[in-house]
Amino acid sequence: MEKLEEDDTPLRGIFCLKTRQDMKRFEETEDCFILDFDPFDSFDVKKLTFTDDHHEGDKDLAIIHETGQLACRDYPHPRHLCLNFPFGSTPNPSHCDLCYCYVCDKPAPCAEWTISTSHCNAYDSTSWNLSRTK
Repeated sequence: MEKLEEDDTPLRGIFCLKTRQDMKRFEETEDCFILDFDPFDSFDVKKLTFTDDHHEGDKDLAIIHETGQLACRDYPHPRHLCLNFPFGSTPNPSHCDLCYCYVCDKPAPCAEWTISTSHCNAYDSTSWNLSRTK
């Protein structure tokens, strides 16, 4: 029997990858591989414990930069969408430097922020949307 060349055989090995680094390496050369991990599972920094003492802390981990921006934190946003002061779990009159009044479209606090109709309580609803059109 003649020996078949590897390129002529329809059978190919399938790799089982254990880490993201393996996936990056094999993505370029292989058509099919099995992942032994969840590629969408993100690293949650919030689950880590930090210490101010650099001598006792984790010497293998250092967070030096955060990438990306969040619209409701880093750009002007209506008060009810503020991530710095979550609506409903912090006092509604509180606001960050980028909050604006949902009714007036002016920087928070507006003239009616805490008086009469209390614009600090405004959010995307039928009644507040009617107030916006006046």
